[in-house]
Amino acid sequence: MTPAIDSVAADGMVFRNAFATTASCSASRSVVMSGLHNHRNGQFGHQHHYHKFASFNDVAGLALPRVMANTGYRTGHIGKYHVAPESVYHYETYLKANSRSAVQMAETAKDFLTDQEDDRPFFLYFATSDPHRGGGVDKTSDLELKPDLFGNKPRRGSYPGIEEVFFDPADVVIPPFLPDTPETRSELAQYYQSCARIDQGVARLIEILKEADLYDKTMILFTSDHGMAFAGGKTTVYEGGLRVPMVVRDPYQEKRGVESDSMISHIDITPTILDFAGGLDRKTNAPKKLVPAKKLRNELGASPMDNHNGNKPLDHYHGRSWMDVLADPDKPHHEEIFASHTFHEIQMYYPMRVIRDGKYKLIWNIAHALDYPFASDLWAASSWQAQLAKGLDAPYGQQTVGKYIHRPEFELFDIEADPNESTNLATSSSHTDILEAYQAKLKKLQKKYDDPWIMKWDYE
Repeated sequence: MTPAIDSVAADGMVFRNAFATTASCSASRSVVMSGLHNHRNGQFGHQHHYHKFASFNDVAGLALPRVMANTGYRTGHIGKYHVAPESVYHYETYLKANSRSAVQMAETAKDFLTDQEDDRPFFLYFATSDPHRGGGVDKTSDLELKPDLFGNKPRRGSYPGIEEVFFDPADVVIPPFLPDTPETRSELAQYYQSCARIDQGVARLIEILKEADLYDKTMILFTSDHGMAFAGGKTTVYEGGLRVPMVVRDPYQEKRGVESDSMISHIDITPTILDFAGGLDRKTNAPKKLVPAKKLRNELGASPMDNHNGNKPLDHYHGRSWMDVLADPDKPHHEEIFASHTFHEIQMYYPMRVIRDGKYKLIWNIAHALDYPFASDLWAASSWQAQLAKGLDAPYGQQTVGKYIHRPEFELFDIEADPNESTNLATSSSHTDILEAYQAKLKKLQKKYDDPWIMKWDYE
């Protein structure tokens, strides 16, 4: 399904334990582009429409496009942006193309990638809208509840330059967090088609780099903002929401076609790319040339009365570079992963905090007294609505519809023995000590990462 991405993996590294910090589009992209958890950079949820979340102005001092420019790179962006403000996540060049056609995006980016008049190296942020939901439903489906098109053209149409790959619902792989139903299968067939379209854009990018003799000078990093756009994936902190693909090709590494089990996180992306570019001070875990955020906001005319940093300097990354793991795939990175989800759409307040290591995973559903709120597109999904119509006892992946909506305060999983998160051990008397130990670890990480929700331990 993804021969181009597979070719990058065969000549690079696959991280088998890569995690988003929040399974929400804008919030996650702010983490990718800042190296900070979203609760600290200020972008708690969506940037667009009436949601209007935005990062603190002083995040500019650490923001990926700004620090890369400060390190001597020309910076370009194409496709989905979905963060704010632009003054923080500022790229020198913005390119426009249909973000549902990664091939068209690659063609549009060609001149930027091969620019001979600017002798600076390039950094390109290439963000497709696939495989996000959208584009209506497949009206040709025989099902009463029609599958979302996931950006695919209706009636088996295709985008310019794309050879659409179609999937038979009977043959698709069902992830363990989803129910095996006709509605799920029909949506997965559309989803996988959307994924295949991305791969063709990757293939064209590789061709352009090779034709320009740039392929063996360019690091390629392929990931997603979060897990699959299905209930149980996106907007959750279950494995289906936090696990992300991470394929990296560093042309200067000796080891190729390898895999690593080291745990890495989206908070690591900015410091890693900056490290590759030679711009990271590993001792301070900050840019060698820190963008002067205060000077920048003065230049932009930002009022001194505004809240620029959350009342604490933004002077180092939460994440750490994993360049050394590329050289040694067996080298461990993070001992545990911390996740912080608060909003998706603005009406979706449901703060969750997570600690996960190689043995256990603890989820703290801080607002557990509330029904779990749905992203509007996931609520409308035929894969969800089909099971909801059957009642609260209807199966949904490893649980039921009712248990998915009504969650306990704590969920504890033996993630090593139970990777599908089927059995909550939080109420098991034999796991009381483990629960308390991981609660303490979680609180410690909240303190380390300046999480405001740490106060909820005291009064909620």
